[in-house]
Amino acid sequence: MAKQASPNVTNITTNGSDSSIVCYAPTMITTNGIWQGDNPLDYSLPLFILQLTLVVVTTRLLVLIFKPFRLPRVIAEIMGGVLLGPSVLGQYKPFADTIFPMRSVMVIETMANVGLLYFLFLVGLEMDIAVIRRMGKRAVIIAVAGMILPFAIGAAFSFLIHDRGQSMNQGTFILFLGVALSVTAFPVLARVLAELKLVNTELGRIALSSALVNDMCAWALLALAIALAENDSTSLASLYVILSSIAFVCFCIFVVRPAVCWIIRRTPEGESFSEFYICLILTGVMISGFVTDAIGTHSVFGAFVFGLVIPNGPLGVTLIEKLEDFVSGLLLPLFFAISGLRTNITTIQGVGTWGLLILVIFLACIGKIAGTVIVCLFYQMPIDEGFTLGLLMNTKGLVELIVLNVGKDQKVLDDEAFAIMVIVAVVMTGIITPIVTTVYKPARRSIPYKRRTIQRSKPDAELRVLVCVHTPRNVPTMINLLEASYPTKRSPLCVYVLHLVELSGRASAMLIVHNTRKSGRPALNRTQAQSDHIINAFENYEQHAGCVSVQPLTAISPYSTMHEDICNLAEDKRVAFLIIPFHKQQTVDGGMEAMNPAFRTMNQNVLANAPCSVGILVDRGLNTSNRLTTNHVSHNIVVLFFGGPDDREALSYAWRMSEHPGISLTLIRFIPGPDVAEPVGVVKPDLDAANNNNNSKILCVETDEGWEKQLDEKLIKEFRVQHMNDESIVYVEKVVNNGEETVAEVRAMDNVHDLFIVGRGQGMISPLTAGLTDWSECPELGAIGDLLASSDFATTASVLVVQQFVGDEGSVAHDHELDHDHNHDGGLGTPQPVALSPAGGDQFGSMHQNGNKRTQPPIRAHNSNPNVFSA
Repeated sequence: MAKQASPNVTNITTNGSDSSIVCYAPTMITTNGIWQGDNPLDYSLPLFILQLTLVVVTTRLLVLIFKPFRLPRVIAEIMGGVLLGPSVLGQYKPFADTIFPMRSVMVIETMANVGLLYFLFLVGLEMDIAVIRRMGKRAVIIAVAGMILPFAIGAAFSFLIHDRGQSMNQGTFILFLGVALSVTAFPVLARVLAELKLVNTELGRIALSSALVNDMCAWALLALAIALAENDSTSLASLYVILSSIAFVCFCIFVVRPAVCWIIRRTPEGESFSEFYICLILTGVMISGFVTDAIGTHSVFGAFVFGLVIPNGPLGVTLIEKLEDFVSGLLLPLFFAISGLRTNITTIQGVGTWGLLILVIFLACIGKIAGTVIVCLFYQMPIDEGFTLGLLMNTKGLVELIVLNVGKDQKVLDDEAFAIMVIVAVVMTGIITPIVTTVYKPARRSIPYKRRTIQRSKPDAELRVLVCVHTPRNVPTMINLLEASYPTKRSPLCVYVLHLVELSGRASAMLIVHNTRKSGRPALNRTQAQSDHIINAFENYEQHAGCVSVQPLTAISPYSTMHEDICNLAEDKRVAFLIIPFHKQQTVDGGMEAMNPAFRTMNQNVLANAPCSVGILVDRGLNTSNRLTTNHVSHNIVVLFFGGPDDREALSYAWRMSEHPGISLTLIRFIPGPDVAEPVGVVKPDLDAANNNNNSKILCVETDEGWEKQLDEKLIKEFRVQHMNDESIVYVEKVVNNGEETVAEVRAMDNVHDLFIVGRGQGMISPLTAGLTDWSECPELGAIGDLLASSDFATTASVLVVQQFVGDEGSVAHDHELDHDHNHDGGLGTPQPVALSPAGGDQFGSMHQNGNKRTQPPIRAHNSNPNVFSA
């Protein structure tokens, strides 16, 4: 019987008529196997598996192809469906008849709708009604203004597109077309904003808030549209549908929500929810779908409302983690594929219709933008921001496709209108990212601020520190380090805590609310749970410490560009010191294991581009130190001083810490002995490298040894004079002649220290560390930092490796122009003017924009000549 059904496919596809009868064989579900002579594609299960595989593979390939163009995933999914459908591959009749025969449509559509049901349950689950309640009037007005104009345009066009021969009344058609043109897809918009690095901006927040309001309005309108569409004439039946929908919503709020709250209360905090409760809720989703379908609205409406009434918190997290990957990775692409399979571009006939299509796209876009710009001008926002916001509100996605599919099912839209609207959705969403990138360039305010280092910070002014955190594991040591930094009324600490989150494809990862969430609302997902954990820890510290202000922030972006977010934030907030965690963490046996290779690259990029001083914290548990009371810490800190700007910065930070009554500081200064071969600080040109580089004239700064020594001596002298009678501070001088002796001295230190503070020593070539970089594992820590951080170094002390910001601060050093390896064109040493290139351009460029232009070491230094800095 199934085989008899296939000839009818062409008839149905081409004519769009449903007059043909499709026969189903209830027994033909699984095959007896090809050895019995069966064709697996005649049976519904093997055919469905093939269709699902084809859909997932096609959409994934398109996601990869569209990635360089920064197009949202939803476009790849719709285009995958269009590609497999009658518009492209379906034109080849044997393909359409074999892979997507008419008899298979029922199975694939049923499964697609099950996926849709659960996906909308997840969307409801992730939406926080409290956020909508707390939204400002501005976001609501922008959302409404952005809906009214496109809705009006849709209404006007409905007269042109609507076929008089259809039984559907004009009002319902207007409602469907208006909703389809005026909605904004919240999950897609969140992804686009993250891609454009606008999530943390005021513009991004307004856009997300408005999209959330817009989404809610769209659902209400969709329910209304379906209620009207189910009945040919606007009779009492429509009224009953609307009333019963309201009754269902009330039932969910007053019965389902308290029941779910009871389940949450029954489960002890930190315990996992029982399988029984989870199954109960997942069954509830289907029952809600069944009920709303039975009363005359779409089943997805029930699932969405059911998800919406479940309180955010650990239960939500559990449900999202159980469902998200399966639903959005496997079942949801089926729904998009169905939309594509129903889209037959060939039905759009004639130049007039295509002209109409372009006009609809253009006017709907303009309508949204105009509505938004008017409100923005009313609120005195810049016009370019209003325009960008209007563009962003044009993001289309799932809700619009549901509207269109329901419209097609209810015979509101014919094939031509459906195809037009799907193309409108794809084009409008596709053009947003490129246009916003071109039009909206938030002015990178070049902020000329002087206090970019701890050494230059005033002792009686606020010290601004930016602390980066990957996971809650980084938090205790960071807090103890800040506590040791001795915030006082005279010199308080202003701490910006930046939680670094990798941008993933999940919409749920995007839903982090970025201001401090004082309301105690539970988290939406694991990322936000971590964020909350981090924020709570720092807020707790802020309350107990005094003289500390904490501002938590979240950076969501790919690790490859995360350093931009960090450096921009440091500059915006005029930070003097930036602390980032080392890419390795301590294991149980005391060794060090890498967490994520991307962290290392990010750290190297931060070191190269930071607009202030940077500290890399190698965490070996500063929190294990003796803490007597909340305000009293007890740490033994040691500074290893070799000379140069980084070491001076390290000493400046330790100096601040040494004011703390609970801290004892040991300053060990390494002095070159009589047998030292080469003076400190001289960098020789690497002629081989220069020759390999086509003799290009590249600048190198030769550090003036005398000037560096002068600065070192001055700082050490000031430090010793100030702490002459302080018993908690010990000053030791060690005379060494080479790298080996240095290593021996460092290894011989007793194990009473909690924290080593060392300079990175970048750009300083010292014979005291000569040869150490040749076998260093992590050159970004410098020779000594790498030694202290290595697994084979027998210490349980944490290490802070400090790099001083070298900007355009003047001094009296000599300038030299050398034929030199191009990697040496950064600032070597400390404050000094830099030789100008023949063209007259400043080698540093504008320092506050280009950041800390030091050269980055390779993964492994390969140069055997200890006198040449290998970069």
